[in-house]
Amino acid sequence: QVQLVESGGGLVQPGGSLRLSCVASGRIFRIDVMDWHRQAPGKERELVATITSGGNTNYIESVKGRFTISRDNAKNTVYLQMNNLKPEDTAVYFCNALVKTQYRGTYDNYWGQGTQVTVSS
Repeated sequence: QVQLVESGGGLVQPGGSLRLSCVASGRIFRIDVMDWHRQAPGKERELVATITSGGNTNYIESVKGRFTISRDNAKNTVYLQMNNLKPEDTAVYFCNALVKTQYRGTYDNYWGQGTQVTVSS
């Protein structure tokens, strides 16, 4: 089995920064795409940023220029650096990864439990 554990959330004032981390552990042969999603109260979960195993990234428009996704393949870890945070960034942030657990296996989707980010003065 594979576990994803996020950390780094918290309360920050508008304009502040946070860095989220997500570590994948367990039976891992290879990790393909890793993403960050978020879900605000009363809203659907949305994809925020994506990074491939080769380092290609993609972001939703509202976070471009403020958020940076990165990964350390040796540590099975994905990060989300969030700068110039706004109240509308308030949400539970989830990491997601496509993981193959054995050489001849298929990629399966795994989710972390989420970490709360609150942007408020």
